Amino acid sequence: MADNEEGIEKGAILMLSLGEEEAAEVFKFLGPKEAQKLGTQMAKTKDVSRSRIESIASELIDRAASQSTLGLDSDAYIRSVLTKALGEDKAGFLLDRILQGSDTSGIEGLKWMDPGTVAELIKNEHPQIIATILVHLERDLAAAILNMFVERLRSDVILRIATLEGIQPNALAELNDVLAKVLSAGDKLKKTTLGGVRAAAEILNFVGATSEKSVLDEIREHDSELSQRIQDEMFTFDNMLDLDDRAIQTVLRDVQSDQLVIALKGADETIREKIFKNMSSRAAEGLREDLESRGPVRLSEVEAAQKDILKVVRKLADAGTIQIGGGGDDAFV
Repeated sequence: MADNEEGIEKGAILMLSLGEEEAAEVFKFLGPKEAQKLGTQMAKTKDVSRSRIESIASELIDRAASQSTLGLDSDAYIRSVLTKALGEDKAGFLLDRILQGSDTSGIEGLKWMDPGTVAELIKNEHPQIIATILVHLERDLAAAILNMFVERLRSDVILRIATLEGIQPNALAELNDVLAKVLSAGDKLKKTTLGGVRAAAEILNFVGATSEKSVLDEIREHDSELSQRIQDEMFTFDNMLDLDDRAIQTVLRDVQSDQLVIALKGADETIREKIFKNMSSRAAEGLREDLESRGPVRLSEVEAAQKDILKVVRKLADAGTIQIGGGGDDAFV
């Protein structure tokens, strides 16, 4: 995490040293979260020395010199070349086959919108279409959108996500039609492997305890086995108890102390003790004092802090740094 933060800081300094037009061109190639992180860091960056700017620029030049242009976005390059050579219609027909129906440009636009706008835009669509849209989005954004639906729709959508085994190209075409985008693809192309129990569980991890319970209860009435499978894939803050000591210590290195204090305000004593046990005695004592001195905290703040910590857990698990799901100490050899 430290390396990532340093990279964002360097990027912000570099962007501030560019002219407005050049910086704007760079932003065109960033995704929503990248743009937000970089913009936030730029706003916080003040009084940078000339030597620091020169050092970062020199590092960038060295890296650029060591890389070939083959690392660039080949899809965008192919699309541009074929369109210029063949015209839009012929190129579009050919690109669908070359790029394996990967165009989800309609969905990309949603990633830049706030959850309320997206929810309003898609709430009247068929639940299967909504499910297809949500599995393409970041899990926390999908959960925020899901929370804005009525309970029945919320449960129906999660059920469909959990039973979604893949998305055929013609379904992607329908999806982008709904979003006022055009996508052409052949029926014989390989389907996209999105959706499933894991996707449903990851989205539910972000929706909050109340919504989570009601959704699982509804699904249980429809399919008790499926409800249990989703639950088994979920990792909640209470599951921190299932992490071994080494995993807890690894997670704590990537969590800010104030964030941890807020998260623990709403945690059971057993989880608190698990955390204390994996800190130095001095750090644990300081954390205890912070918990006692901190006044009442809104439940929404506690849940937000716990979700942020769970993001760290899942990131480390995805990277193979830690194991979740009951691996325990025996999982390491």
